[in-house]
Amino acid sequence: MKEKEIAKYKLIEKYSQFIDSINDTAICELTQKKIIFSSKLFTEHIDFDLTYFPLKHLGYKIIVVTMMDIIAMNGTPRQMRINMALSNRFAEEAIDELMSGIVFCCNKFNINIVGLDFNSSSTGLIIAASITGEVKHDKEVGRSGAKENELICVTGDLGSAYTGLILLEREKKVFEADPTQQPDFIGVDYLLERYLKPEPPIETLDALILQNIFPTSMINLNNGLAAGLIHLCNASKLGCTIFEEKLPIEILTFDKLKELGIVATTIALNGGEDYELLFSIKQDDYEKIKTMKEISVIGYMNAESSGKNIITNDNKQFELKAQGF
Repeated sequence: MKEKEIAKYKLIEKYSQFIDSINDTAICELTQKKIIFSSKLFTEHIDFDLTYFPLKHLGYKIIVVTMMDIIAMNGTPRQMRINMALSNRFAEEAIDELMSGIVFCCNKFNINIVGLDFNSSSTGLIIAASITGEVKHDKEVGRSGAKENELICVTGDLGSAYTGLILLEREKKVFEADPTQQPDFIGVDYLLERYLKPEPPIETLDALILQNIFPTSMINLNNGLAAGLIHLCNASKLGCTIFEEKLPIEILTFDKLKELGIVATTIALNGGEDYELLFSIKQDDYEKIKTMKEISVIGYMNAESSGKNIITNDNKQFELKAQGF
């Protein structure tokens, strides 16, 4: 057996205490629920930068990001499989850090790790994560169920995570120019955490259900609000109108972006990395949802012929476009 194969099996054996099954396949028992699947690929220098991304936080975020598509269908994440390709610069201690974040997040959200595999990489760190979840047959929420005049809602706040990324990238450039400089992160812990260690809005979704509010359509916000809205509208063959003044932007996010000469609305619409839920509800549910602090009503669905628009604070109308950063 080759040396790298021996090392691989030693790693799998080491972490087997955290794995429910170390077979190459996992078995799901079908009952009165539907099984749903999602998978993600994370590549160093593309999806994350280890210059400033702690490995423990990276492990945690990988699980959260992968489970969000399950949550966006009103599902419950159940089983996770992780495959990694690592270059020889990663010592076993580094792998321990990464795995500690993965295991901690899975334990926190009652997700079973059912498979783990390692391989060599010549380009750094690559992680493939796949997840299965379940949802009751009559409770699943897709992207195509919205109706005209329904309300558009979003959980949490927008733009904070991408603002955290902007600050991390700024300080990285300062460090590269002068390694003696200390990073300037005073007062921005919230922004950094929103990027480095996002939290899935599971409790907010549970609160909706307790109020007997069921989204008619829903999507995970990973590429910005504009992209998410366009996906929902296209799936339901509708247009939409949202209002700039209704966008949930934290004052810290707004102020920090203003310092950087960036319009906060632009980042909220196109920044990405929020990992919040965007969904539509019936108008009859407005009275129940308006007092829920973690949810903002930002607009409404309208006819497809009306287009997809935002009304600015100065009462001007612009077409929504998914620009991305």
